[in-house]
Amino acid sequence: MKIPNLRFWQWFVLFLVLAYAVDWFIQLPDGRARQINAALASLGSEALNRYPFPFRALRVAGNTAVLTTPRNPQSPAFRFLAVIHPEVDVKDANNPAFIAVEKELAAVQSEAMRIALAQPGIKGVQWELDKTWLANHGVDVSQ
Repeated sequence: MKIPNLRFWQWFVLFLVLAYAVDWFIQLPDGRARQINAALASLGSEALNRYPFPFRALRVAGNTAVLTTPRNPQSPAFRFLAVIHPEVDVKDANNPAFIAVEKELAAVQSEAMRIALAQPGIKGVQWELDKTWLANHGVDVSQ
């Protein structure tokens, strides 16, 4: 069977589709991570399930679940909180509204960790900054 002559743009589109499929397959969580994500969805409180940031398992390495987080030392919580709570002055650490949204973030992140640790074979949690989510919501993560 002879492949018909394809124009450059057709090859380019085919390449893009294949590249997208390979990227999707690479980012697909493993089976254990999918189980943790299912547990997060089914066992999570209403506060966790409604929270604007989706805490999820990316992968499981040995007995450690790698979960997404919107904060770390390079990207402090106030940068993320400014996005989901633009009405709060996140530059004032003594602002009661800022303290409240910071506590809410800590509570839902702790709940996600507890649910992950309750899954069979999971002994630890490692947090990985979700640069894609942050960048898609206007948070500069290049620093």
